[in-house]
Amino acid sequence: MYAGQIGLGIAQLLVAIVTCGIGWIWSLIDGILILINGGRDEHGRPLRP
Repeated sequence: MYAGQIGLGIAQLLVAIVTCGIGWIWSLIDGILILINGGRDEHGRPLRP
């Protein structure tokens, strides 16, 4: 959610809750992709550590 994608973060949270925790896989994959590709914020700027 810190990258400005609040709707996506809320959707991931709701999926994890509704599926009794199985939806965490979506968040895990999203996190791995951010680590591999570097991630971008809502304006397309790269995230920095």
